[in-house]
Amino acid sequence: MIRLMVLAVLGLCSVVLARADFLPPDQAFRYQLTPAADGRVMLHWDIADGYYLYRKGFAIEGTPKPVAGIDFPPGEMIEDEFFGTSEVYFHQAMIEIQPGAARTLSLTWQGCAEAGLCYPPQQASVTLPGTQGSREPVPAEDQQLAATLAGGHLLWGVAAFFGLGVLLAFTPCVLPMLPVLSALVVGRQARGWQGFTLALAYVLPMALTYAALGVVTALAGASMQAVFQQPWVVSVFAALFVGLALAMFGFFTLQWPGWLRDRLHRAGERQRGGTLLGAAAMGVLSAFLMGPCMTAPLAGALLYIAESGDVMQGGLALFALGLGMGVPLLLVATVGAHLLPKPGSWMNAVKVGFGYVLLGMALWWVARLLPASMVLALWGIWLLSVALTLWRTTGQRHAPVTPGGLLAGALAVVAGGWSLLMLGGAAAGGESPWRPLASWVSGAPAPQHDFMARFQPVPDIDTLSAQLAQASARGQWTLVDFYADWCVSCHVIEAEVFGDPAVQAALGSAQLLRPDVTDNDADDKALMQRYGIIGPPTLLLIGPDGEERRAQRIIGEVDAAGFLARWQAATEQE
Repeated sequence: MIRLMVLAVLGLCSVVLARADFLPPDQAFRYQLTPAADGRVMLHWDIADGYYLYRKGFAIEGTPKPVAGIDFPPGEMIEDEFFGTSEVYFHQAMIEIQPGAARTLSLTWQGCAEAGLCYPPQQASVTLPGTQGSREPVPAEDQQLAATLAGGHLLWGVAAFFGLGVLLAFTPCVLPMLPVLSALVVGRQARGWQGFTLALAYVLPMALTYAALGVVTALAGASMQAVFQQPWVVSVFAALFVGLALAMFGFFTLQWPGWLRDRLHRAGERQRGGTLLGAAAMGVLSAFLMGPCMTAPLAGALLYIAESGDVMQGGLALFALGLGMGVPLLLVATVGAHLLPKPGSWMNAVKVGFGYVLLGMALWWVARLLPASMVLALWGIWLLSVALTLWRTTGQRHAPVTPGGLLAGALAVVAGGWSLLMLGGAAAGGESPWRPLASWVSGAPAPQHDFMARFQPVPDIDTLSAQLAQASARGQWTLVDFYADWCVSCHVIEAEVFGDPAVQAALGSAQLLRPDVTDNDADDKALMQRYGIIGPPTLLLIGPDGEERRAQRIIGEVDAAGFLARWQAATEQE
């Protein structure tokens, strides 16, 4: 089974590689800055055949003072598949700049290939002739990772992403997969080499699928989240976890049809202790579930692939990232299996526990599709069920009192009481599991609700440009929050970061914008493409000059302290 999956993934990658014949952006678009008369400078762009640059994709900013003037040559009007009617430059573009008091230039440009590939915006900083002391802007975390892949040795880049994968394994995105694999190992009592083989059958397809999905998605120019977190996909995954949970509770026995089961049994005589096919299928499913989580390491790998077109190196990096994420799973299956007691009645309790974990995962995934108060009610029902199950384990008569029984009883009382608070809070319109009665304490809307009302919608690029221009005229900072309804981390940031009083105070005078890319339509893709964004959550910090402080870009989940540190670092540069 594993060999077949490897061949399938390699075949898919070969198709992708066959299409990866586009030039890297630094070869498709080359620039040179040369002095001209009267203190002016000429920015000469050499554009490869079959490629073009957008007139509106240029942004030229001077530091420490703005440039005195910019003269763009007339371009050619085309009907572009990405941005509609556009003015573009073919072959070359000569831009005349009057630097004034500027000493360095921050350049932004964007171009496409006529064959159908559009590059994300590129950025660079150049020193004007006759000036010294300028410095390149500090790259952001995802840019550093992309640069590591592009400039470093292949083995070094792969090793770096393997280490990042190990770290990612302990994030809320990957950690829920630990009990899934543990259930496979515990349920089969696989030990030693058998446990390792079973875990490897889980981890290897997960890493292969993770790499293949990342490569294909990056080359297609789409967001992994939009593809694999559509409402119907999320609903299917949630229903699958509910079905697996019911099987754990004993409602039915999940198994292959008899004729297929017999054949698999005969073929797997030498693999006692594990079902490789089931582990491999769960590994592929896990890749679909974990892949959409937006983190800087993943964004760095995808950014590198999209910019350089080096699918092989980027694919290896993503494969190493997936293997690193699987290391803790392998440890659970091997080292942990030796510590498991012998089979007994305890296994039923473990199965029930895993059933509740699977139900919790189903609720966690479907939560993005439901109103917050309904989600709170469902979590209350889930916690109440856990409490009743714990209480039942302590309700046997004439049973000796044990420390474990006392602990289970105490947990049952606490869980049951809190679940009732959650249900009561949900009935009153509450939303937070940690503050279920917040809506009862005061009839006024929660402070974060008032704060979130300050976020202005951004439907397209033109609207965003106009809003940024208005903020620049007012000398105002802007926070741009790329959001989607199906993005779990977006809701976490809204509750834990934007709901924090210190964050609200820090953003008191800032303009707050929220492009909603839930639908992932043409306007949404254009907005993300404008800033080279892989997917939400991504937060842009844009200064009064209209330029993003790229080094402080936030990708993925962040807590209030981390956000404030980025915000302070960006604003203190002024």
